[in-house]
Amino acid sequence: MLHNYHFSFPIRVRYSEIDGQKIVFNAHYSTYIDIATTEYFRHVLGDRLQKLAEDQLFDPVLRKITIEFIKPAKLDDLLDVYCRITKIGQSSFQLDHTITRNEETLVKAEVIQVNFDSTTGHAKAIPQEIKQAIIIFEKLSDH
Repeated sequence: MLHNYHFSFPIRVRYSEIDGQKIVFNAHYSTYIDIATTEYFRHVLGDRLQKLAEDQLFDPVLRKITIEFIKPAKLDDLLDVYCRITKIGQSSFQLDHTITRNEETLVKAEVIQVNFDSTTGHAKAIPQEIKQAIIIFEKLSDH
């Protein structure tokens, strides 16, 4: 486990994810990050993520993603996608991701997501119960 990360999710590179250069096409890294983020929340909040979204309590959407490509992944590589929340605010939070192959860093990403209310089309506060679960899991300060 990488330093300061408490969660990772493994992903194997499939043939459909490589490009003409025989490396992972850049857009697939966003998918890997999205998959790891979903699994992160499943790990921290349990299997209720879909219910929380349906009840319009917690339904995060992507606000910003910055990806730094360091080295390419190739067909059949087993990747570890590390995920952590580093900051949490009233309605938004920042995640950091590191994608590795055999502990070698391939990609780093910073993601900002916002809790979204599909009825109003605006951001809404993250429920305190969810904030507390994240704060405890990540060992963040409550400020």
